[in-house]
Amino acid sequence: MNSRQNQLQAFERLLDIMDDLRKKCPWDKKQTMQTLRHLTIEETYELGDAILDNDLNEVKKELGDLLLHIVFYAKIGSETNDFDMADVCNEICEKLIHRHPHIYSDVIVKDEEEVKQNWEKLKLKEGKKSVLEGVPKSLPALVKASRIQDKVKGVGFDWEESHQVWDKVQEELEELQVEVEAGDQDKIEAEFGDVLFSMINYARFLNINPEDALERTNKKFIKRFQYLESKAGELGKPLMDMTLAEMDVFWEEAKKL
Repeated sequence: MNSRQNQLQAFERLLDIMDDLRKKCPWDKKQTMQTLRHLTIEETYELGDAILDNDLNEVKKELGDLLLHIVFYAKIGSETNDFDMADVCNEICEKLIHRHPHIYSDVIVKDEEEVKQNWEKLKLKEGKKSVLEGVPKSLPALVKASRIQDKVKGVGFDWEESHQVWDKVQEELEELQVEVEAGDQDKIEAEFGDVLFSMINYARFLNINPEDALERTNKKFIKRFQYLESKAGELGKPLMDMTLAEMDVFWEEAKKL
């Protein structure tokens, strides 16, 4: 691994390259925080894919792409005299020191859970009116639900046992079935949301990340369906011309692979 000096030199090199790009490249000169935003989101998802695939070489590349975006935003901030890369680094350093009193002061904690609880208490002392203020509004709904539940757990609003959460899942499923039979679409949607929310909560008690679990199933389904498509291609028969029974034969084959 690289020494700390080499790491700092590499980071300085990136800052210098960013300066060059901003001065000399027509595309880079034109970018704003607003135009970069959707690209940053895309890079974050690409990093997430690499992590799920456990492709460490790809993780390294995607981290570089994301780091470039951070440097880019800091460069734009410096051009308007609002902030620069040093301000960004110092801000997060001060936050980490303040929120880890068990490391940088005399506070004693017994476990990870107490660290998380202290974190949320400190955020409220910093002026936040709600522990949920830190949940981004633009997060995908599944991720947002998980973060909401983590946040409220940090202040003690949580179930005590996993079986209580499972009971809640079953209760929500029963309520959904009642509305399905009644046929009110708006209420069906509301109850379906409650089912999903309670399942995400249950996943937390099972120490499962629901986003990762669902993406794992997505990848599994894609792989099996593409096997089905390839087999249909070998037969020279479009999927739409196959019966479900015919497709199921190849689907079961795919499951065994």
